[in-house]
Amino acid sequence: MSTTMTGQDIAPYAEFLTEEHQAIREMIRDFATKEIAPKAQEVDREARFPVETFKQLGKLDLLGLPIDTEYGGAGADYRSYAIAVEEIGRACGSTGLSYAAHVSLGTNPIKLFGTPEQKKKYIPKLCSGEYIGCWALTEPGTGSDASAQKTTAKLEGDHWVLNGTKQFITNATHADVNIIMAMTDKSLGRKGISCFIIEKDTPGFYVSKVEKKMGMRGSPTASLTMEDCKIPKANIVGEVGDGYKQALTTLEGGRISIGALALGIGQAAFDAALAYAKQREAFGQPIGKFQFIQGYLADMATQLSAARMLLYHAAWLKDHGKRVTLEGSQAKLYCSEVASKVCNLGIQIHGGYGYIEDFPAERFLRDAKLCEIGEGTSEIQRLLIARELGL
Repeated sequence: MSTTMTGQDIAPYAEFLTEEHQAIREMIRDFATKEIAPKAQEVDREARFPVETFKQLGKLDLLGLPIDTEYGGAGADYRSYAIAVEEIGRACGSTGLSYAAHVSLGTNPIKLFGTPEQKKKYIPKLCSGEYIGCWALTEPGTGSDASAQKTTAKLEGDHWVLNGTKQFITNATHADVNIIMAMTDKSLGRKGISCFIIEKDTPGFYVSKVEKKMGMRGSPTASLTMEDCKIPKANIVGEVGDGYKQALTTLEGGRISIGALALGIGQAAFDAALAYAKQREAFGQPIGKFQFIQGYLADMATQLSAARMLLYHAAWLKDHGKRVTLEGSQAKLYCSEVASKVCNLGIQIHGGYGYIEDFPAERFLRDAKLCEIGEGTSEIQRLLIARELGL
């Protein structure tokens, strides 16, 4: 697995990254290249969640990379986390997606909004890899409308009773800790949404459907159903009615991670296409000598560099306590669409070989497409950006 970004290449991003960030990148890249990339084709082909990889990520402190040290995390900043998602996604899109969902969706809401007791109970095990986490917002028929929650939660004595179904939930089949958004007071609309923790094997809570997907096949996506599911009163995250605000904050950071994932997949596609263009010969010379191929590769490299700037800028702002609704949406939108373009050109450069499973080019394109959909579609990102522009 070659790369266009070496230790000397930090200079273009020096405004946003430090030598420490570069050291983190090199450590993660070394692990991902040796331990994750060799299994990527098998993980995709068999639609297998690589549990053993998550155990290793836990031992390396990567599952808790942006989590406070007092709860078993590494205490690193969000730029370090974005780099981790990028490098893991570069090695295997499926693993990168599940990693991002575990950290930014399955763990971060407890870090941001949980009680001290919830943090002590769940976060150390999520950081170590003993627990896998997921976050359930989307429902059948609601899609991008996060405020249209039909799942309900009613307080009955010392328990909350939840009923409803969540759809398209990453990591749902393996999650030990499930963060669920539900309506506690329908009359209040979005202000009536609250957030809850449901542990695996809770009676009345089960995986109801596992999806078969075009890409990211090694990252499980499933529906979760609650039928008179009772959980302790203490399992609410934050205050009653805070769920929608919590969701917006969670998604704001999650969009940066999906942008990083897209960037990693796009970088992998570029690396493969560049190597192939130097090796594959036609008409007596490497195809990289033809101007059309050179033009494709030049565009791919330029777009990836621009995407990386947007992404690191958004992560830098987040690390400095700034609101990143605009920058996070811009980074997610651009990175995801650039990734699809780069992966598509990667197949074109490979020609017929790009269309068969013997080469990873076709997998890159299948995986990249999800980044234009998850954590808010490209259309939703454009609406958010327009709103931030005052339109």
